[in-house]
Amino acid sequence: MVVSLSLEEEFKDLGFKYIAGIDEAGRGPLAGPVVAAAVIFPVGVFLPGVDDSKKLTSHKREELYQEIVERALAFGLGEADVETIDQINIGQASLQAMRRAVETLPLSPDLLLVDGNRPIPGMKVEQRTVIGGDAKCFSIASASILAKVTRDRTMEAFEVLYPGYGFSQNRGYGTRFHREALKRQGPCEIHRRSFSLFSP
Repeated sequence: MVVSLSLEEEFKDLGFKYIAGIDEAGRGPLAGPVVAAAVIFPVGVFLPGVDDSKKLTSHKREELYQEIVERALAFGLGEADVETIDQINIGQASLQAMRRAVETLPLSPDLLLVDGNRPIPGMKVEQRTVIGGDAKCFSIASASILAKVTRDRTMEAFEVLYPGYGFSQNRGYGTRFHREALKRQGPCEIHRRSFSLFSP
């Protein structure tokens, strides 16, 4: 699958002007927030190399992050913290982070292209869900990079506050080192207690 502007162009032809791609990062980790991004580009802008953030190296994501924020008409970021994840579940928390990302956009979109199969609740703007959107839709793939880089930076900062878990390397995912650290140290404040590893 190749990332392209075909979806954006299709909806531009239908009269939509400000199309926002939306994606999140951090559904699967054992620790840390879930972070979402929304991004709107000028008509015709395409950045070679943009792809699903999971397919890119950390260095490439950082490079593209800078290009995206420089070339975008607008972008917004949102997150849901660990307490929210534990209270309403990761699926609902991801949608909440997406809604916050859209709400922080300095430019009002007239269409949302949302990665996945669930629209964002509580939005008045028109939406289209795109399954696997981060691997085929340029604006969604760009949002996936913004969300991933932002979350990675957050987890690197948590490494200083909560040493010993390897957050700067594993970003909160359940690597062998992380799981062994949990056995030694127990969970810290940013671990998701609702996840199966912590369930009684």
